[in-house]
Amino acid sequence: MTTTIPAATPLIELVRLHKTYRVGPETVSAVRDVSLRIWQGEFVAITGPSGSGKSTLLNLLGTLDTPDSGVYQLDGRDVAGLDDNERTLIRNRKIGFIFQSSPMLPRLTAGKNIALPLLYRGVNPGEAEAAARVALARVGLATVAGNFASQRSGGQLQRVAIARAIVTKPKLILADEPTASLDEQSAAEIMQLLQHLNRDTGAAIVMITHELADAARAHRHLVLTDGQLREARAVATPAA
Repeated sequence: MTTTIPAATPLIELVRLHKTYRVGPETVSAVRDVSLRIWQGEFVAITGPSGSGKSTLLNLLGTLDTPDSGVYQLDGRDVAGLDDNERTLIRNRKIGFIFQSSPMLPRLTAGKNIALPLLYRGVNPGEAEAAARVALARVGLATVAGNFASQRSGGQLQRVAIARAIVTKPKLILADEPTASLDEQSAAEIMQLLQHLNRDTGAAIVMITHELADAARAHRHLVLTDGQLREARAVATPAA
C-alpha cells in the first residue's frame, strides 16, 4: 500500500496538550505536554505500557474528554474549548470510533445499528439504511444487514463496528485495540481491512494497540510513556 501524504494543513494539531486526573490525594499527569501533527490520509499507531496515557490521549482526540491546557485543532478548528453540544456535533461529523469490543444494540439489526449515526444527524431512515448497506459491502458483509449481533462471530462483529465508523464518511477514525479480542486470523483480516479503508477513503486512522505487528502496518509508530510521546519509527509504504 502506498499513500502520498499531502503537504497541507494537518488534520490534527496538538500543541502542548496536558491532562491530569485526581487519584485519591495524588494528581496524575495522564498526558503531558504532547505536541503532534497528523495529516489527512495518515495511519498512525500508538503503543505503550498499560497506564501510559494511551486511552486518555485517544479520548482527547475523540473529544470525549477535554484537556486541562494546550491546543487541539481538528480540521483547522480549535476544539479544545468547545462545549458538550459542540463536541457531540464534531464527533458525529468528523470522527468514527472503533473500540476493542464495539457494542451493538441487541434489538437492532446490523444495518440499523450502522445507520444510527446518520439518524442522529437527521438523515431520513431510508437513506441512512441504504448508506449502512453500502458501508457493510465495503467491509465484506453485504449480506448481513438484516442479521442481529448474536448471529455474528467476533471478527464479523468488528467488521460491523468498522462499517458503523465509516458510514458517516469521517475524516478521522480512532481505533482502540481493534484486534485485541480476536483470533490471529480475524485480527490479520481486520488490520488489512483498516489499511484498505485508509487508502481508499483517505481518512486518517489513529490506532491504539499493544501489538507491535499491528503497529508495523501503520505509516508512523508512536510510543507513549508516562504521558509523553516519542516517535518509534516511520514507514513509507507498509505492506497491504
